[in-house]
Amino acid sequence: MEYCARCLYPANAKPTIIFDEQGVCSGCRYHESRQRIDWVEREKLLREILEEHRRRAWEAGNPYDCIIPVSGGKDSHYQTYLLKVVYGMNPLLVTYNHAFNTPLGIRNLNNLVSRFGCDLIRFTASPEAVRKISRYMLKKVGDLTWHYHAGIRTFPFQVAVKYRIPLIVWGEHGFAELTGLVTLEDMVEFTKWTRQEHDMRGFEPEDLINEESGITWREVVPYQYPSDEEIEELGVRGIYLSNFVYWNAKEQADFVIKNYGFAPFSARRERSFLLYGKTDDHANDVHDYLKYLKFGYGRATDDASMEIRHGRMTREEGVEMVKLYDHVRPSTLDTYLKFLGLSEEEFYEWIEPMRDPDIWEKKVDGTWVAKDTVANHIYDPWVGAARVPQVADRTFSEWNRHLYYSDGRFDNQAFTNPWLRIESHNEQRDFIVL
Repeated sequence: MEYCARCLYPANAKPTIIFDEQGVCSGCRYHESRQRIDWVEREKLLREILEEHRRRAWEAGNPYDCIIPVSGGKDSHYQTYLLKVVYGMNPLLVTYNHAFNTPLGIRNLNNLVSRFGCDLIRFTASPEAVRKISRYMLKKVGDLTWHYHAGIRTFPFQVAVKYRIPLIVWGEHGFAELTGLVTLEDMVEFTKWTRQEHDMRGFEPEDLINEESGITWREVVPYQYPSDEEIEELGVRGIYLSNFVYWNAKEQADFVIKNYGFAPFSARRERSFLLYGKTDDHANDVHDYLKYLKFGYGRATDDASMEIRHGRMTREEGVEMVKLYDHVRPSTLDTYLKFLGLSEEEFYEWIEPMRDPDIWEKKVDGTWVAKDTVANHIYDPWVGAARVPQVADRTFSEWNRHLYYSDGRFDNQAFTNPWLRIESHNEQRDFIVL
């Protein structure tokens, strides 16, 4: 397997990734391109868009001049801060309750609404419909959180049409930030096609209605996108703030923690060292574990690669994070097996056909073994030339302890004695449906 010479991504990273002649991936090149953007001019464009929609809302007598799809996470807090505090907009917050909430996520969503004084519309999915959809899409594409992605990417557009609010403001373009799916020059906006192709695995809600799934049309209503005629008549558009402002999730998380009461995790997590991301749903650990089972990499690869690109972590430190976290079976898997009515054997049997043969090999005894790992590519000859300069703001510095988990057994500069074994942290988590 080919691995990026700068970060940690493999060539089979999803949804797509490209390596150039220097062995550097498109995600790293996307991040690098941020230094060439005139952010002053980009921010002027953003102001023009917001001013236009503020004027349109005023003329229409609409109290809301934009929609912000939110989960309550650090991006939701920062988006709302920018729109409400910096630009003086009156956003309507819209969220899709996927029923897989953490207590921390519920706390942060409540904090978001109260701190910024915004109105919130929240759609809560039927737990039984969630069960059917999760079970079916797990077997179909290896994703038990399909309903979550489909809901948050669809329900805001239903609200936009119903309440006549044509502007929907997203935070970062996730796939661009991670793997460089698009470029900053593209200035892409949210479309029905990208929602279906990437967030919804190529499926529309009607594709789920069949005898095998037992899903009815009533249970997929939250995922039905408005008609083309409705979108065109209102002029609905979805923009990404990361196309207009320099995006640095770490600095933004630190800002909303210190100024607006956002709360990160306070103890070691099972599948990543990062404490401020993916705080709202406890299914994310299983979702990420499925990515590892299919493609051989997980959330620690994502998080460490971003730290490497910012120069806060060396590639060698990142490899240690991958070795420590990416393979870990999350304790919440037991909860979801019970919720879906599956045995663990059935779970692995369903995922087996989805394992990428370029990275996984099945032994005679039935066990699956990774053919390769980024740990085997620490000393590739092209790694040295691809390094980025290191900054003083080290990931595991003392002042970052509220943002990244560290047990203190290594210094702030490098891993001199890699910590490869830590007792797992098991926490009982229950479904909370509000």
